[in-house]
Amino acid sequence: MTEPNRRLFPVLIFRVLTAVALVPATVPANAQEDPQAEDAADAGVDNFAGGGFLTFYLDNDLFADEDKDYTNGARLSWISDDQPLFGFLPGRRQLEQLAGALPSEEWVSRLSGFDPENVENGEIAVNYGFSITQLMFTPDDPEPTAQPPGQRRYAGWLGVGFSVHAKDEKAINSAELIFGTTGPRSLAQDTQDFIHDLRDIPKFQGWDDQVPNEFTLDLAYSQKRRVPLMEPGRKGFSVDGFGEWVARLGTFQTLVGAGGFFRAGFNLPPDYSDPRLSATAYSNQFFDTGEMPVSDWSAYAIFGAYAGGVFFDATLDGPLFKNFDTGNTRETWVGDSFLGFGVRWKMLEFSYVQTWRTKTYEEQVGNTRFGSVALRLRIDT
Repeated sequence: MTEPNRRLFPVLIFRVLTAVALVPATVPANAQEDPQAEDAADAGVDNFAGGGFLTFYLDNDLFADEDKDYTNGARLSWISDDQPLFGFLPGRRQLEQLAGALPSEEWVSRLSGFDPENVENGEIAVNYGFSITQLMFTPDDPEPTAQPPGQRRYAGWLGVGFSVHAKDEKAINSAELIFGTTGPRSLAQDTQDFIHDLRDIPKFQGWDDQVPNEFTLDLAYSQKRRVPLMEPGRKGFSVDGFGEWVARLGTFQTLVGAGGFFRAGFNLPPDYSDPRLSATAYSNQFFDTGEMPVSDWSAYAIFGAYAGGVFFDATLDGPLFKNFDTGNTRETWVGDSFLGFGVRWKMLEFSYVQTWRTKTYEEQVGNTRFGSVALRLRIDT
């Protein structure tokens, strides 16, 4: 990225994010005159079938017998059925509007995929989420005290997200506002050193040469549309999934992408949950499970693919407000394919997915491979 572009890009990002996070939400006049429409999101939560979910995600390339590039990611998320975790949720009303949970501008309604009458009548369920995420990136060679030529720059990121999820029986929209930091404040080195001490693995020596500290602000949005391919048969076997598209604008990452996620198995848990670690990764149950089979257990295979464009990545382009050369050249177009399995027993569910990702920077040797573990617990409220 050229220096003029680096100066213009953060200005554009912060103008957009400030408008979303700080400016009062714009609600059409007819919605202001109708208290039922104004409180549609609050009414919709009464239709939610289920409680909250506590989910732990872990990405690690040691599952693929590697220790380089995208080497580890961890995320702890909580999603409630109807109330934020905290009394104050940054940008709550704006996030609700973006997710399509409130009467809004026509373009937002079209983007949401919901029937406007469902929004007006309070037939949209709304959930609130909170997450903590840490990502780390390292070169292939752990011994040099500086970045080895042609290898990945050391980088870490730590972020806290506040999200709103609006859904009906066919689709879910998730909007998340994410505050974070790169550099030593991300505690990526501390985490990696702790894990390597536990496993008696040699430590990486070049963390002093990592991408420097910088606070980040991002807005992430995703939409999933349910795809029921085979309804449950006598023995509970079925095939389903969802198509999705995602967008993220921020000073950590700016990207867009689309893909599909599918499951085939027995007694599939009726939800929109995705085992992969992403900005809007939460466990989400369908709007209405009244006609769906309920069983104490599930077992299923997972498969899918994703492709998108990455237009900014602080770990590869360097921080926006600092003149820092990472020594890497970001690839704009990236694709994933993944395959795995999941099992559930009552309130506890476990899944594992292996991901094969195309090169993320030009100097990278070979593709990226890593495994993803998701462990989630449903808590009835």
